[in-house]
Amino acid sequence: MQTTILAFNANNQLAIRRAGASAGVSAPANAAALPFTAPDLPAALAQLETHFKTHTAPVPCFTFPLDGNETQVYLAQVSPDDAAPAAPEIQFASIDTLVGASLATPSVAPSAANQGVASDAPTSALQPFSLSALSALLPRLAPHLIDIPYLHLGENDFIYKFRPDKERNRLIYQPDAAARALYQSRLCAAIKTLARASERTAAAPVTLDFGAVRYLIPSHFGFCLGVKNAIERAYETLAENPDRRVFMLSELIHNPYVNEDLRRRGLRYLQTDKGVPILATGLRTPASDTRSPESGVQSPATATLWDTLTPDDIVIIPAFGATDEDKRRLVRKGLPVVQYDATCMLVEKVWKAARAFGREGYTIIIHGKHEHEETKATFSNARRHAPALIVRNLAEARLLTDIMHAAPPPQTQAPAAAAPVLSSPVGGVHAAALSSCSRGVHAASASPPASTPAPTPQQLFDRHFAGRHTPNFDIARDLQRIAVVNQTTLLMNETLDIIEHLRSAYAAKYGPAEADARVGGNARRDTLCYATQVNQDALSRALAEPLDAAIVIGGKNSSNTYQLYRLCEQRLGPRAFFIQSEENIRTLDAIEHYHFPAHAPRHESAALSDNTELKPLATPARLAEKNTPLRLLITGGASCPDGIIQQVITRINSHLPPATLRPIESILADLEK
Repeated sequence: MQTTILAFNANNQLAIRRAGASAGVSAPANAAALPFTAPDLPAALAQLETHFKTHTAPVPCFTFPLDGNETQVYLAQVSPDDAAPAAPEIQFASIDTLVGASLATPSVAPSAANQGVASDAPTSALQPFSLSALSALLPRLAPHLIDIPYLHLGENDFIYKFRPDKERNRLIYQPDAAARALYQSRLCAAIKTLARASERTAAAPVTLDFGAVRYLIPSHFGFCLGVKNAIERAYETLAENPDRRVFMLSELIHNPYVNEDLRRRGLRYLQTDKGVPILATGLRTPASDTRSPESGVQSPATATLWDTLTPDDIVIIPAFGATDEDKRRLVRKGLPVVQYDATCMLVEKVWKAARAFGREGYTIIIHGKHEHEETKATFSNARRHAPALIVRNLAEARLLTDIMHAAPPPQTQAPAAAAPVLSSPVGGVHAAALSSCSRGVHAASASPPASTPAPTPQQLFDRHFAGRHTPNFDIARDLQRIAVVNQTTLLMNETLDIIEHLRSAYAAKYGPAEADARVGGNARRDTLCYATQVNQDALSRALAEPLDAAIVIGGKNSSNTYQLYRLCEQRLGPRAFFIQSEENIRTLDAIEHYHFPAHAPRHESAALSDNTELKPLATPARLAEKNTPLRLLITGGASCPDGIIQQVITRINSHLPPATLRPIESILADLEK
């Protein structure tokens, strides 16, 4: 069996031999496109090192027939410092360009569909061998494109490690007055210095006594390390590449003010936080396909920013991570990936846990919101290693186990007409309640019309979890052994409740002795984000204090901010507020409180548009009290800049009589003693 090494540069472009150049006497005729092909690996390595001295160790990938010989294909990445080949006939070309060449004939010029496709090598230079080696190779390479950017990393390495505090680039937060107002807060800095003995351990809240109002600030709030990493990567990339287009795959973080400041500096977004591509005109694309049905060519009026990308562009992957599909698109277009991948280490930790569970034969249950970028990325990553399923909350976990209990053993599936009896022996939702928690799934206890057979457990599963599981998910086969990982921004206790429920359900079905073996997980594979957890712990400590109200600050689509608000609402009910900035504080009698779309307003008040309602900070009688200071809890989600937190405090103070307030300089002096 002969060997070929596919060598890629930092832009994930493949090294090919220029059309018409000699492939060497010993190389097969069809190897003209594959310059590092030889009878064995040492000989192929020697060819590679003639042009590139520094490279990653070749990784075996797949075999395919080349010139009648079965060929073992290896993947390697050449060093960015050694990316210029020793001879001009070796050139780099993007996968998209090579695909275009393999579909063309030598006598045909590049088609309109391939004009403008990202490439370093001209398409015309590739065509003489396009119908041989390339046409056989590229389809086999497609599933492995996701691996190419990360060939230099080991399985236990992280893409983008947290920077130590001494290596943080704090200058990026103050390039001008607008950035300083957004990111800088002397007040918040003093609170963190005073209260945080450890980044991982919550401490007592800090009280800011302004006189007429006292603010309780949890010890941990605001930016987490993953967000700081991503923000610094974005601003640094913009500053270092003033002559290149810089894109973010989607929103950097879920904060409109941060994203708008980056947009003001030239950053552009390829798609929305829901994955909807943005048109080259700046508008969102419609849900329907925008390509011409006759030619398959993108209409200029509906071309997306994705379609305009070239190897000279930069695309930053946000802290949430990216799906394999999006990464493959970047690789195919010949763009650098790993250099601008700002995936949070703690998100990647979830991926590594899912991979380990998959290798041990577990199906991966992801506790998360299926529409959230992080959960999409985790699902995409997990499905490479095992069957995977997204479960939103405990109610859905109960529904899942009810369906599981009704399913026949593997390979003995009951006929479709058999009506399942979905009871919950572990206190979950009973059959009669299934419809209330399953978005239209018929309750198994309801009597179907005589002409309509009752749905099988598999049909109930398919109906409720549509779009949230891997293809061909078989509940009898794929729920034999499960392990739970989670979206890092959710409440820890809810993930633990789901795991406990699943263990109880499996103990009821298989016996306590088997439950531990069938529901995987241990402390070493804890996938809960410590930054999310410490913010929740610090907030819980502050909520134990006497309070008039609590205000949580963050973007409307920020999941971790919403979880903080939920903790406040559980303790304070209508006296909990979710706002985006000081702009939402009209007066103390009128605060614009935001509801997540899935949750209708629970408290009577003046309703506004955009899921927002006006609520008073406190009752008129409480606001009128002169002798008892207001006690307000203020905190921010992991994507809330410190500057906004201070601006909220300043705005509230502006609605109180100045004579009743201590100056902020006095408060700072107390904190900085």
